[in-house]
Amino acid sequence: MNLPTTDEILDDLEFLDDWEQRYQYIIDLGKALPGLPVEQHKDEYLVRGCQSNVWLITEEKDGKLLFHVDSDAVIVQGLLTLVMAAYHDKTPEQVLAFDIDQYFNQLDLENHITPTRGNGLRAIVNKIQTTAKTY
Repeated sequence: MNLPTTDEILDDLEFLDDWEQRYQYIIDLGKALPGLPVEQHKDEYLVRGCQSNVWLITEEKDGKLLFHVDSDAVIVQGLLTLVMAAYHDKTPEQVLAFDIDQYFNQLDLENHITPTRGNGLRAIVNKIQTTAKTY
């Protein structure tokens, strides 16, 4: 998965004038996510607490966590890309050390998405952090 870095995302968003443009950027990021094959859209991979369906599969390779994600909503795919930029292909220690709250504050995201989307975003982050603690 070829993802932008969190710094690249923050830099790109800084150049966009309004939230309509930022939403479009986030949606476009999500379109670049490979998603999951339909046969992996199983209940065991569903993230509970999300408004839309979100599937998350974790794989460990060479001491790093690889996250494979998908959603049935285009804006959520974009939000997943923002989260994957922070966590994908990182060691469990890097996942747990990353200040996701500061990142979300810099994105100014939670002021511009619905509370239910915000709760879903937190559910995804919590699942990833909980997974990292088990490695």
